Amino acid sequence: MKLVVATNNQHKLVEFRRILEPIGFEVLSQKEAGVSVNPEENGETFAANAKIKALAVFEACGLPAVADDSGLCVDALDGRPGVHSARYMGEDTAQEIKNAALLKELEGIPEEKRGAQFVSAICCVLAADNIVECEGACHGSIGYEPLGDGGFGYDPIFMVDGRSYSQLSGEEKDAISHRGVALRKLHDILNETFKK
Repeated sequence: MKLVVATNNQHKLVEFRRILEPIGFEVLSQKEAGVSVNPEENGETFAANAKIKALAVFEACGLPAVADDSGLCVDALDGRPGVHSARYMGEDTAQEIKNAALLKELEGIPEEKRGAQFVSAICCVLAADNIVECEGACHGSIGYEPLGDGGFGYDPIFMVDGRSYSQLSGEEKDAISHRGVALRKLHDILNETFKK
């Protein structure tokens, strides 16, 4: 069964494929499905934005569609950048600059107050009247400098058990990450649904 991921982010696509292909889904990118929609993500929550994206792709191609909206919520910044993670300092700003700016905002903040969590909301539209939603989170902290050369986005500055997301292998990251948690919930629901 084909499932279109509402993203052009190749890193996200890899994570979706690693978890959903083993249960029999052919996971396609928007481009592979011939979809070029780019809806405005004007929701006030991760879940609202995920639903906006999944519905837009579903309506454009008629195939089941799945979307993720995720971001970094930093305790000392009252949850910022949160739902604005991708747009923090502007969407066209290089991620390295965003990471450096976030670290600068936390200058002088001691380790015990550098708590943060990555949050992922996933919406899967199987049919107009069959929508599945799940969320996942990973709690950690913000480091003092970017570490590692894997991952993407804020991964180099998000620390879990002494290592950044960027220092983890794909399998290690999937096991603990916000998107991994949410995708496993989706995996279980879809596995159960299609067994029936």
